[in-house]
Amino acid sequence: MKTANDLLQIAAKSSITVLIQGESGTGKEVAARFLHRAGPRPGGPFIAVNCGAIAKNLIESTLEGAKRGAYTGATADQIGVVRAAEGGTLFLDEIGELPYESQSRLLRILQERAVMPVGATRSIPVDFRLVCATNKNLKEEVVAGRFREDLYFRLNAFPVQLPALRERGDFEELAQKLWREARESVDATPANEGCEPREGSEPREALSATELARLRLYSWPGNIRQLKNVLQRYTLLKPHGITLCEILGEEFAVPLCGEDNHNPVYRGATFRTPPPDWKIIERTLEKFRGNKMQTARALGISRSNLYNLIKKNEFGVPYKAMAQ
Repeated sequence: MKTANDLLQIAAKSSITVLIQGESGTGKEVAARFLHRAGPRPGGPFIAVNCGAIAKNLIESTLEGAKRGAYTGATADQIGVVRAAEGGTLFLDEIGELPYESQSRLLRILQERAVMPVGATRSIPVDFRLVCATNKNLKEEVVAGRFREDLYFRLNAFPVQLPALRERGDFEELAQKLWREARESVDATPANEGCEPREGSEPREALSATELARLRLYSWPGNIRQLKNVLQRYTLLKPHGITLCEILGEEFAVPLCGEDNHNPVYRGATFRTPPPDWKIIERTLEKFRGNKMQTARALGISRSNLYNLIKKNEFGVPYKAMAQ
């Protein structure tokens, strides 16, 4: 990842066309936005387009725009995404999904640095920086006849390969960063703003070495996006007694972190921690010499819940006397 970051830093200093390659979820759009912010046009627009999501019959007008009345439904002039990126950056994501018959249109735009809106009679010059991204091997696509070779050479001016998450040496650092962001996101919700931590709740600690080791067990085919989703889910479910192993078992449908093979217990659960067995509560109270805060934390319940359980079951006087 250090090599990729170095290349992005170098490319950002110019307006050269950059081709970002990597598996889905490796952060290609994040890299593109960095190039825009750190480049010579940070004040201009950043226009992101998913080439795989454009209808074939609308590619021409989406890229170059259209004059009013040029086709049925064109009730007003359309500037197109290329002109919308004037003075800024045009980010064409999933460029490998652009239909072959439409690639010549993009090639002409790049060669002339101008667009010809549908229904127009003259071209319009445009000044923009191009950044493309793909999860495909475009060299193989060229050999297979699915991607134009001349367009490939236009786009491949400055290639940057983003490594998959499983190949990165900074996995632990990245996981901690995503975990902090997930916790901060939960704390920043309107329902939690200005609220003190719940009595008996765990402090906002970092991921433990054990949790990091468990995350490392998986190959993460969805890369950073998948890891981020799992950590966000864990943030919300951890207070309800759901463990990281259970979440990973659900995500990957494999035995939980090398432990007993059984179905994730939180599937269809009510997300309320069931009260522990009374004997377990007794043993835990004895272990912590009657300290309710430590007992509640060990049992995964709030201290007020523990008070209610003690009162409901009328434990012996020794426990009440020892309780703090």
